[in-house]
Amino acid sequence: MVVHARASQNSIAALQDAKERIRAGGGPDRTAKQHAEGKLTARERLAALLDHDSMQETGLFSQHRALLFGMADKPLPADGVVTGSGKVGGRTVHFASQDFTVAGGSAGEVHGNKIADSLHHSLDTGTPFIFINDSGGARVQEGIGSLAGYARVFYQNVLLSGVVPQISLICGPCAGGAAYSPALTDFIIQTRYAYMFITGPAVIKQVTNEVITAEQLGGTRAHMNNSGVAHFVAENDVEAIRICKRLLSFLPANNQEEPPRADPDRRGKHDESLNRILPDQS
Repeated sequence: MVVHARASQNSIAALQDAKERIRAGGGPDRTAKQHAEGKLTARERLAALLDHDSMQETGLFSQHRALLFGMADKPLPADGVVTGSGKVGGRTVHFASQDFTVAGGSAGEVHGNKIADSLHHSLDTGTPFIFINDSGGARVQEGIGSLAGYARVFYQNVLLSGVVPQISLICGPCAGGAAYSPALTDFIIQTRYAYMFITGPAVIKQVTNEVITAEQLGGTRAHMNNSGVAHFVAENDVEAIRICKRLLSFLPANNQEEPPRADPDRRGKHDESLNRILPDQS
């Protein structure tokens, strides 16, 4: 009996160790680099977004199945994306948060499937979906498998449209497929550290010989002033999450619910500034 108890304790300890290794993402060096660039990690963003102790992660032990181009013996913790559900202001949401410390947040087949599954759970339960984007785009080593994962994500984005709110936070260099999905969602919050474009400046120069910076091509000014793709601009990840939480407070969980209501302040107010709205010469 003692032997069985000790074996059980050892198994539990090994399980906890494995969880901690995966939750560390790409490791301390890459985490430090993320912080040096003024960005939070995927899990730090979720900790700031979700109510304390409400996160329920899915797919923690997910791993890619690629064998070519050096991928056979290359483990990628949680395959570079954290998915699951939690609560924001006491209301359930589903989420996906890409981990740039793991293979640059690149999306492979399993990575895409995890996001698509979380989107599907959002649709099934009638809860808002929050997508925190920080990705270099498709994982080229996986070829068509990566594109198939993206296809599932886009398909689910379309199914959720008009049913539950979809909010995208652009918190890093989002290129290619990482720009398509946010464009299909209802609201986009972009930080000043982030870029979003179909293809980067290097490809533009090679194809058209045009020299353009990442900021000019897909920065906040480009999307707020020209394309109209972004709806909110945040100084950093913390402000982007604050905007997201504030935005959620105005939205219903799905198209079958009424939006949240607050008791109005019924006290009469005398606001002298109203007298100055119209110019004197009008």
